[in-house]
Amino acid sequence: MKNILFLLLIFCSINASSQSRYITKNGHIQFFSEAPLENIDANNHQVAGILDLTKNEVAISLLIKSFKFDKSLMEEHFNENYLESDKFPKASFSGSFQSKEVINPNKNGSYPVTVDGKLTLHGVTKAIQTTGILTVAKNQVIAKTKFQISIKDYNIKIPTLVIKNIAEIVDVTVELPFTLETK
Repeated sequence: MKNILFLLLIFCSINASSQSRYITKNGHIQFFSEAPLENIDANNHQVAGILDLTKNEVAISLLIKSFKFDKSLMEEHFNENYLESDKFPKASFSGSFQSKEVINPNKNGSYPVTVDGKLTLHGVTKAIQTTGILTVAKNQVIAKTKFQISIKDYNIKIPTLVIKNIAEIVDVTVELPFTLETK
């Protein structure tokens, strides 16, 4: 009887830990630059990430060249002149989150979180903090947040000729539909 109880406890702990990891390969990140001469809006729907509800950790990664623009010339300038995506092909974030209540992956609901971590962009890593919402629904967790970054903080140089075309502060909106990791 003790052996059966012991095996049941091991099975439950393995099952519980496997139900805490969620992945995404099709997250969405948008950046928006509002400037006097022109707004710039780009979207990336190929964001990969892992969310661990047991450890309260999150990590995401994306290819810079996966950002799409309405105007192809903007996309070209973004990749070649500003983000230098051949030299710095990826951006990433890794960090942890805290919620005032325990996030139960088996109970549908929305949980406000505070996220702390490191954002790496254009070869520069900076600490950031933001707030967001984790929404739990059957075998899925949707993470949403919005924050701002200063392009100067990431050594992104804007030629003086086009300085009025690009804002110094850029809005970043994140929506990541994580699904339960299956082995």
